[in-house]
Amino acid sequence: MYSEWRSLHLVVQSDQGHLSVLHTYPAAVGRDVANAVVRPLALSSPVTESLLKTDKEVKWTMEVLCYGLTLPLDEDTVRLCVDVYTEWIMALVVPRESIPQPIIKEPNLYVQTILKHLHNLFLPRPEHYSPSHFRLCQRVLIAVQKLARESENMVRETWEVLLLFLLRINDTMLAPPTVGGGIAEKLAEKLISVLFEVWFLACTRCFPTPPYWKTAREMLANWRHHPPVVEQWSRVICALTSRLLRFTYGPSFPPFKVPDEDASLIPAEMDNECVAQTWFRFLHMLSNPVDLSNPIIVSSTPKFQEQLLGVGGVPQEVVQHACLKQLPQIFFRAMRGVSFLVDAFLGISRPRSDSAPPTPVNRLTMPPPPSTTNTTPPHNRRHKPGGGARSASKSSTLPHQPSSTSPLSSPNQTSSEPRPLPAPTRPKVNSILNLFGQWLFDAALVHCRLHNGMNRDSSMTALATQAGVELRRKGSQISTDTMVSNPMFDANEFPDNYESGRAEACGTLCRIFCSKKTGEEILPVYLSRFYMVLIQGLQISEFICRPVLASIILNSSALFSSDLKGINAVVPYFISALETILPDRELSKFKTYVNPTDLRRASISILLSMLPLPHHFGNLKSQVLLEGKFSNDDNTYHDKPVTFLSLKLRLINILIGALQTETDPHNTQMILGAMLNIVQDSAVLELTGTQAELGSGESCHVSAKSHSRNNSGISSTSGGSSDVTTPDSERPAQALLREYALHTDTATGLLIRCIHLVTQRLNSQWRPDMSISLAALELLAGLAKVKVNVESSDRKRAVSSVCGYIVYQCSRPAPLHSRDLHSMIVAAFQCLCVWLTEHPDLLDEKDCLIEVLEIVELGISGSKSKTGDQEVRYKGDKEHNPASMRVKDAAEATLSCIMQVLGTFPTPSGPASPCSLLNEDTLIKYSTGRSNFRYFILDNSVILAMLEQPLGNEQNPCPSLTMLIRGMSGRHAWTMQLFHQPRGARANQKQAFVPEGRPTPKNDVGVRFNVKHRPFPEEVDKIPFVKADLSIPDLHDIVNKELELHHDKLRNVMEKQVEYEAILERHSEEIWKKKPFPDPLVDCRPPPSSQEFQSARLFLSHFGFLSLEALKEPGNSRLPPHLIALESSQPSFFEDIRYLDLLPCRPFDTAFIFYMKARQKSCQEVKGCGPQNVEAGRAEPEPIPLCRLSAAVC
Repeated sequence: MYSEWRSLHLVVQSDQGHLSVLHTYPAAVGRDVANAVVRPLALSSPVTESLLKTDKEVKWTMEVLCYGLTLPLDEDTVRLCVDVYTEWIMALVVPRESIPQPIIKEPNLYVQTILKHLHNLFLPRPEHYSPSHFRLCQRVLIAVQKLARESENMVRETWEVLLLFLLRINDTMLAPPTVGGGIAEKLAEKLISVLFEVWFLACTRCFPTPPYWKTAREMLANWRHHPPVVEQWSRVICALTSRLLRFTYGPSFPPFKVPDEDASLIPAEMDNECVAQTWFRFLHMLSNPVDLSNPIIVSSTPKFQEQLLGVGGVPQEVVQHACLKQLPQIFFRAMRGVSFLVDAFLGISRPRSDSAPPTPVNRLTMPPPPSTTNTTPPHNRRHKPGGGARSASKSSTLPHQPSSTSPLSSPNQTSSEPRPLPAPTRPKVNSILNLFGQWLFDAALVHCRLHNGMNRDSSMTALATQAGVELRRKGSQISTDTMVSNPMFDANEFPDNYESGRAEACGTLCRIFCSKKTGEEILPVYLSRFYMVLIQGLQISEFICRPVLASIILNSSALFSSDLKGINAVVPYFISALETILPDRELSKFKTYVNPTDLRRASISILLSMLPLPHHFGNLKSQVLLEGKFSNDDNTYHDKPVTFLSLKLRLINILIGALQTETDPHNTQMILGAMLNIVQDSAVLELTGTQAELGSGESCHVSAKSHSRNNSGISSTSGGSSDVTTPDSERPAQALLREYALHTDTATGLLIRCIHLVTQRLNSQWRPDMSISLAALELLAGLAKVKVNVESSDRKRAVSSVCGYIVYQCSRPAPLHSRDLHSMIVAAFQCLCVWLTEHPDLLDEKDCLIEVLEIVELGISGSKSKTGDQEVRYKGDKEHNPASMRVKDAAEATLSCIMQVLGTFPTPSGPASPCSLLNEDTLIKYSTGRSNFRYFILDNSVILAMLEQPLGNEQNPCPSLTMLIRGMSGRHAWTMQLFHQPRGARANQKQAFVPEGRPTPKNDVGVRFNVKHRPFPEEVDKIPFVKADLSIPDLHDIVNKELELHHDKLRNVMEKQVEYEAILERHSEEIWKKKPFPDPLVDCRPPPSSQEFQSARLFLSHFGFLSLEALKEPGNSRLPPHLIALESSQPSFFEDIRYLDLLPCRPFDTAFIFYMKARQKSCQEVKGCGPQNVEAGRAEPEPIPLCRLSAAVC
């Protein structure tokens, strides 16, 4: 970028501005002069006028101060010199009285000289670390930082001197190898942070010329063995990127949020053009970050070599220096910084609340650096990465520490945040790769040895360069020695703990390619290099690298749905990787790097995207999918191209193995959904007759052979076993799937396998989990609708398992009953209805029918009538206590389903006649009475036609009701009979009602006594009279002659009446004695059986449609009544009924399908793609076959 510009590196090294005249004198002379001059100058009052008046005095004094900065630190002279200089450079900020007037008049000239003199303070000292030295250096840096921030009078020359001063002191302290606990290690973070901040201020006020950028880039390459250098670079480039995206892509683009501390490093007054220029230059200021993985390159700097040679080392031992042990961590931080930038451009970054850069999705952990003492104040410390050890074999040397910069560092942490999607306005993949591709591709293949299998094809050659790996067509091969001689691919020459940085690069590449837009073109060179990275990273044999493998899987969830050209070339490698991850329950070897739950979730997503490939491509042979292409096996048989259909059984085995080992509810639901899809797709494929064509030929032969790859790591369990050699023990997939048959790739075999596995888990591990139970029940309901031939025992197994699940959930203790539990029971009843509806022949088997009815009884009443060998409890003796009203309603709905399916006429006959063929005309022929149908409407949706009379085919006439129900599901006929006894009791009874006989009369009636009853008891006569009793006179006292006559007449009439009644009584007794016994006129007889019943009223009352509440006035309600009687005497009533019966009984909808082109969004554009817009000269558009949404309607 700066090849045409001259570097200032030699100018900086040859600059003698930090030397004083006193350096030519003996050390004692200089020390005495400095002590004598500096002390009175520094101890003068800051409010008094300076002692120095002329330029000559100031310049002479500055020569002494320059030398005083080189004196030993145990004297106060150095501190006093720092005090004087830090005060004088403030002349460019706020001039004070204590500052000499010549400096105030020409501050830029003197400040330039002071900055050159201050370089002496940062020169190496005999002691490696001194607290006073650290404080003085930090004080100077703070003063320089304040000068750059607040000064408004600095000219370009002063800015350039200031930048060169910072570059020089950084190079002086950071270029040599790091000494543990030395001043350079303590001060590195402050040095680099001040340099970057001052550089930003210079870009805003006086943009540096290209030589300064080139010099900074060259010098920064000498400091990269210090972790704070890469850390600070990552922080500032993220802050710049946040500002860049804000004006480049507009406010609609997802903001790249960085901590306020980092955002404040970028001056607010920096304009957009300056931000763009500064961003690009700072991006490349670190040079190639992949060099950090090569200790030879890092240690080849002049200061590094000079320092080691000065202590007696030899160049061959440079790579063994202690400070280079931090390179894996530094390389990891550099690649993570690049990853942050890529995620920011994709719009998928997540903000962090601390001072570290934003954390994008799916990060891996990094082994911690060697423990060192850090005395940096807490408020100035930066976020340092940490993590577990790289592998189990290395865990003894490095402690396991969770990385606070990684959301997946804790193995027990569960990531519940949804994965952010790339921004719609994100840049193209080619644009991002043009910017970061070289670094990422090189880092993804760092320290990788391309195994010998790559040389099998004489037309392909892998050329390893430090810039990357390029595939070029040649007519000859290169030897393995030529490839291994390149240090980039030689794993034996360098340490192997650069896996975290390589994994970060691989994950970033996967996220870039997963962000491809529809119709976007990617350069073939990028695709080929990316596939090479995937092939290398997905190795599961001796080349396995678990951090890289985990990173690729985590970030490739959408890889196979991104429509990448040639992506199917890596399908076998992904399958082999999934065979290693998903059947492993613990994933103990991955816990160090990643959360196992998220790793399994990403693996399941990849598996879901690969499941349709065998069905879609079938026996299609790919010239890229070479079974033995990347292995060392010389057998020519493996060079035959394999078909996609041969991968189906491996995918199914992975899916089954994943379900057997999965414990996370969300992951389990994904697997269950995938199982339903694969069964349905297989059934559809076999139904269309394509499976026979796809399964012919070599597919049978391929399914029986071994899919082992000794070097590439590609293996298969399609043959039931695999002889792949891995560094681990036997593959988990083989151990779990060996017991299964080899015919599970058919729809029937896969359906049976799914039923067995799901029903077993449903009644064991999945019982307490609501989400998994609902998904499993939904899967079983979906399997019931698959149209394949399944044995009755397997169908009964599914129904029986659902019944057992309901029994277990209903029998749980009362404190555990909740809405969620009842929802699970309701879902189980709904699943049961689906099975009974789709397979009504299950009810023809007595044991299945009894089991289902017992479950219905349990749901309605809360208990069964018979449990085990106990005596049957009748309905009247049981306590009605259902689990809840929802459960009761679900059980009643299941009972209604049974009534709809069991014994219906006609039997289900496909799409021809799903409803009853009986109508009023057919039923009225068998009627014995004169009554007609009565019509009602229920809930404004169902029409009831009721006939209240027994039919002629009934041997024992009884109150009967024949109904025709017309609703959304068609026309159904039902007959109900009213009996007071069950059918079994009626079969043994000869007569419906037998009255009891009259008892025989008894002639012995006993002795008859003639007793005259008194109106009052005898005690009344014994009560003495009182005066009140005597106040009423007797009759003879008041009767005169006239009253006596009337009294006599009345007495005669009474006597005649008594005599007449006695004669009638004697006559009645004589007549009663002459009558027969029993008297037919007064004999008690049983009432005759009723012949008139209102069976329709009884039915409507029993079902709650006819009650006192229902008969009340609706009031102000706008809803119609639940029950409305229809007047069937209207002339057109029965004609309308016939038209209603002609309507199709299935509900159907009309689907409008529009064909859209890319970038069409408005309705007018979509409508413009219809069949009418055909090319000129064609009369009609060609029909395009569509998959049926349902059964065809003719």
